Amino acid sequence: MDVPCQPPVEAARSLNGGRPRWSEARFHGRIGDMVETVTESSSGDGLAAAAQLLHDFNEEYDEPTPSPEELAVRLGDLVAGDQVTVLLARAPETGEAVGVAVMRVQPSVWGPAPEAYLAELYVAPSERGKGFGRELITEAMRVARERGADYAFVITSEDDQLAVRLYEAAGFRRTEGEGGPTMIAFERDL
Repeated sequence: MDVPCQPPVEAARSLNGGRPRWSEARFHGRIGDMVETVTESSSGDGLAAAAQLLHDFNEEYDEPTPSPEELAVRLGDLVAGDQVTVLLARAPETGEAVGVAVMRVQPSVWGPAPEAYLAELYVAPSERGKGFGRELITEAMRVARERGADYAFVITSEDDQLAVRLYEAAGFRRTEGEGGPTMIAFERDL
């Protein structure tokens, strides 16, 4: 869908409706079977694992971060309130959480259908290049369509060329720079 204007840029970096949870899946060697949706009633370590990965993400990029325990409580509240969808990618061999995606499906100013904002996407450094990021995006977009969204956006740093290539390979198109204006994200504490 082409929109005449882009939604406002939010300061950000860069989800398994009907699929089995990792512990119940028949893997058939597919990474996609290893993506689970974290719910407030998820058994096991879903919220804690997602929170730890988000904490690691911020630490890797020298950003301030609450403790994993604080993040787990916040994620639990957001999931319980249906404000975000949290996806986890797990290693097929071990079931260890190796990637996380956090997405908001929100009303759009630009049309009647909601839009999806992929607010966070992170794969542990040792697991990059193995398809986990691609599978997290694929599942995020499936969930977004299921929830009625007809548009999705993500924001990343121009310097993060791995993320840029991943998003382009997933069908996202760059809307700023390269022939257009470069958008700048601003943020402030209130």
